[in-house]
Amino acid sequence: MSLSRLFQECILSGIMSVNGKRVLHMDRNPYYGGESSSITPLEELYSRFGLSESPPESMGRGRDWNVDLIPKFLMANGQLVKMLLYTEVTRYLDFKVVDGSFVYKANKIYKVPSTEAEALATNLLGMFEKRRFRKFLLFVAAYDENDPKTQQDMDPVKSTMRDVYKKFDLGQDVMDFTGHALALYRTDDYVDQPCLEAINRIKLYSDSLARYGKSPYLYPLYGLGELPQGFARLSAIYGGTYMLNKPVDELVLENNKVVGVKSSGEVARCKQLICDPSYVPDRVRKAGQVIRVICILSHPIRSTSDAASCQIIIPQNQLGRKSDIYICLISHTHNVAAQGKYIAIVSTTVETAQPEVEIQPALDLLEPIDQKFVAISDLYEPLDDGTESQIFISQSYDATTHFETTCNDIKDIYRRMTGSEFDFENMKRKQNDVFGEDQQ
Repeated sequence: MSLSRLFQECILSGIMSVNGKRVLHMDRNPYYGGESSSITPLEELYSRFGLSESPPESMGRGRDWNVDLIPKFLMANGQLVKMLLYTEVTRYLDFKVVDGSFVYKANKIYKVPSTEAEALATNLLGMFEKRRFRKFLLFVAAYDENDPKTQQDMDPVKSTMRDVYKKFDLGQDVMDFTGHALALYRTDDYVDQPCLEAINRIKLYSDSLARYGKSPYLYPLYGLGELPQGFARLSAIYGGTYMLNKPVDELVLENNKVVGVKSSGEVARCKQLICDPSYVPDRVRKAGQVIRVICILSHPIRSTSDAASCQIIIPQNQLGRKSDIYICLISHTHNVAAQGKYIAIVSTTVETAQPEVEIQPALDLLEPIDQKFVAISDLYEPLDDGTESQIFISQSYDATTHFETTCNDIKDIYRRMTGSEFDFENMKRKQNDVFGEDQQ
C-alpha cells in the first residue's frame, strides 16, 4: 500500500505494480502528487498562499498557468529518465530541453562550461585556468575505473577529489562550479572522499549535455504534475488501484508491524506500507528547513542570453554559506505560464532565523518581480529503515532543482522493501514478460 503526498510514493507504486505486487495507492488530496503537483489555475495559487486579491489582467488567463510548488529538472541521462524509459511512462509525457545551465560568481552569471570548447571560450576562467580545466575535462572523459592507463595515477578509491584538483592545479573558484554546478554536490564534503563518484557525476552531466546540446536538463510540458499522473496510469495498467481524496485515520499495527490502514471507518489490509513523513509524524525527525520563493516575471533572467528556461546555481562559498542557492526558470514555452510570462523559483536550505534575507542575492538577479509567493517547509527523514514495522517512509524534498537526490531516496526505499538493489534492466524484462517484446 502507498500513502502519498510526495512524488516518491507515486513512482514506487508504479514500480511495485510492475514487479507484480498488488498496490493500493491512497492520497488525502483530490489530485495526484501532493507537494510535487502543479497548481492550476493561477487563482488557486493566489488562494493557496493566502492572497485575497485576484491575479491582475496582465497575468493572462488563469488556466494558462501550471505552477510547480517544488520545481525540479530531469537530468537527460539521469536516474529518473531511466525510470521513465524503462517503465514506458514516457508514452504519457512530452518533454522540452531546458535552454541553459548557469553558475554565479562574484555577482555575475556565467554559462557552465562542460566541454573542452566551452572551457577555452568561457569568461568564467582566466587564460591559464582555461587550459588546465580543459585538461581536467579530457581526463574525466577518458577516466575508466578498470583501466589504470586512463587514471593518471589517480586511483578511484585511494585518491580524493582534492588530489585530482591539485593535480590539475585548479583553484577554489573552479572547484566551486565543478563540484556544485557540474557534479551537483550540495556541500564540499566530497573533496576529501574517493574521487570516483565525483568523476562519474561530472561524466553524467557531460553525457546528458551531449544528448541534446543546450543543457543537460529536461522539463515536462504542462509541469511536474504530469509525472505522478503518468506513474498512476502505469500502476493502473498492472492492476494497481488509486484512491484520491481519501483520508487516513490511523495505521493498524499488530506486534509492531503494519497490517492495514484505517480510512473512514474501514480498514484496508496490507503487508507493506510506503508513505511520506506527513502520515507518520511520530516516526520521523526534523532535519532542517527549505525556503522556496515562486516569482512571476515578465522577462527572462539577465545575462542568460534571454533563455526561456534555465538553472542557475549559486555555490555556497560565493556567499559565505553552507548551502547552495538554486534558481529554476521555466516559461510559457513549457505551457506553464501565460504568453510572455516566466516562473522563477528560488530555493535553498535555511541556515538562519531570516531565511528571506538569505535568498535576497538570488532575488536581486530576478528583478523586477511581478509577484512572489514565499513558502518555508520543514525537512523530515525517517527514524529507522522500516524493515521491522514494514513502514517505509520517504524523505522530504530538499532544495535542489534536479531529481537525482529524489531518485536516490526511491532506490533506497526499494532496497529496504525488497532486500535487493533497484535493477533497471530487470524492470525492462518484467515489462517484456507482460506486453511482449514487439510492443515495447
